[in-house]
Amino acid sequence: MSETSRAEADDAHYIGCSRQEPEAFAEVFRRHAPDIKRYVTRRLGPDAAEDVVAETFLAAFHQRDGYDLTRPSARPWLYGIATNLMGRYVRNEVRQLRVLESTGEDPVTEPFTERSDERVTAEASGRRLAGALAALPKGHRDALLLVAWADLTYPEVAQALGVRIGTVRSRINRARKKLRRDLGDVHAMTVLIEEAVHG
Repeated sequence: MSETSRAEADDAHYIGCSRQEPEAFAEVFRRHAPDIKRYVTRRLGPDAAEDVVAETFLAAFHQRDGYDLTRPSARPWLYGIATNLMGRYVRNEVRQLRVLESTGEDPVTEPFTERSDERVTAEASGRRLAGALAALPKGHRDALLLVAWADLTYPEVAQALGVRIGTVRSRINRARKKLRRDLGDVHAMTVLIEEAVHG
């Protein structure tokens, strides 16, 4: 397959092919592993991220026969698997946020060069915002950060978390209200939340 036709083929194509030719799944990994790693690293730090990303793609590979091939993009599915796996690391995530809250030092040291990641890192670096994010219920934090840091749409978040879109809207709305209440008029929160919840 040429580079052009490879770029034009959707994820469902490669997942479908991988059911007969397992090596085709490597294209899904190539396309999405860097973004999944950035997202998990932002939430858990680099050490846990390596494990979660490896486990995410291993689980996806084993579950590929059940993938709905009418869904061209595997992003929500992969982020859903990663989010479920991160449930085992909630203490790590809260600890990461608490370190940032108390010291102002971001424990995630790996530099990311994409502009959106730089923007999110700058926005999320405020101590008070980190503390407020740590205090959110996990389901609310998951929904909010899948929109804000993974750039998923509300329908994609619903698919990733296996909930209705109304539940996603409710969780993000509650998270936004709690952050506003806890942070007041903090500029970083306003930028992060306004951009996240109006997508």
